[in-house]
Amino acid sequence: MAALGRVWGPALLRPRGAGPAGRRGVRALRRSPVRVLPPAKKKEEKAGAAPAEAPPGPRRERPPPPAVERSAAGPGLWYEKAAPGDRRLGKVVTIAKSKKFRDNHGKVLLEGHRLIKDALEAGAVPQTLFFSTVGHLKELPEAEIKRASLVKVKFEDIKIWSDLVTPQGLLGIFSKPDHAKMSYPATQLTNSLPLLLICDNIRDPGNMGTILRSAAGAGCEKVLITKGCVDPWEPKVLRAGMGAHFRLPIVANLDWESVPSNLPAGTQVCVADNKDPGAPAKATSVPGGAGGAGSAPDNTTAPVKSRPEAAPEHEDEEEMADIPELATLCYYEDWARTPVAVVIGGETHGLSADALHLAASTGGKRLVIPVVPGVDSLNAAVAAAIVLFEGKRQLLQSHNKQEDVRQKVPVAG
Repeated sequence: MAALGRVWGPALLRPRGAGPAGRRGVRALRRSPVRVLPPAKKKEEKAGAAPAEAPPGPRRERPPPPAVERSAAGPGLWYEKAAPGDRRLGKVVTIAKSKKFRDNHGKVLLEGHRLIKDALEAGAVPQTLFFSTVGHLKELPEAEIKRASLVKVKFEDIKIWSDLVTPQGLLGIFSKPDHAKMSYPATQLTNSLPLLLICDNIRDPGNMGTILRSAAGAGCEKVLITKGCVDPWEPKVLRAGMGAHFRLPIVANLDWESVPSNLPAGTQVCVADNKDPGAPAKATSVPGGAGGAGSAPDNTTAPVKSRPEAAPEHEDEEEMADIPELATLCYYEDWARTPVAVVIGGETHGLSADALHLAASTGGKRLVIPVVPGVDSLNAAVAAAIVLFEGKRQLLQSHNKQEDVRQKVPVAG
């Protein structure tokens, strides 16, 4: 019996399935079931109660932006290193290529050490300067660049933005300069003459920049740019101007109705024209471009009509039928009377009727640069330089004669 108990006892007392797997099943049966509770919000919605507010807890704050690496370029002069993908860098290209953006936001892009230095010295307000080496900052007036955000970028990036073949590694975003608030160089003001330039239909950026440079070199008092001309703050114009934008006042985007109010009282307006009064009349709807000249006129004092006396066949010809007659002079004859303004027209569209009417209302002349027969016309920028420097010569000669007369007249004692 004892033997049977030893054999069958434990087996009979052991629950069914009490092996290794059975023990797990028993423990599972002894566990209390997990009670699943619905969310408080859904529970309250079912009961028709208002949803309970979430218990206050710590808010999840956004991680702070990475710290900007800043360095000192001198006492009180700090700059930051641009991180990859800096959004400000993309604006440079936008400003350079979009006239609408420049007009709406009042910003211009300047490139190169000389242009930026001239702008700073003239009082232009810098906003952001991008540079590739700290040495560029040391060549600029420190007091002026402290007002700008200084950002150090890789030279390879500047090469991408720049239109120059050999970039200098210095770009600047400036507030669009206001000629009334600028302080132009004293040497420019000292040598300024009562000679003004009016640009009419100048649409080539290179020509416009060269014309502005010639105007500054001749000592023009002011430059007026009418609507229809290229934007003088376009990067190509700025490069061709070589700093002329910051040496004399430039008033842009003018209607012809507002041009007289920007001229000194008693100003005589002359136009540079390539109309050859000695050549057979041609049926053109627009007078010749301002850049060039035909042969020298046989009678320089006789008035010359701008177009042949033929019945107009088109609307454009009807508009040009009432163009006034102007006396024609060679550019080297006496025409520069104080004060005087010269209108330079574009090579493609030439002088506008508004320019001719303005000249006629002031008793102005047509100025012709004689060239070899067969040559169509001169480049507008070249013609502007010839006429402006001749005007400078005549004005200085007249001034010297007046000084000589004053010195010879004895002072009454």
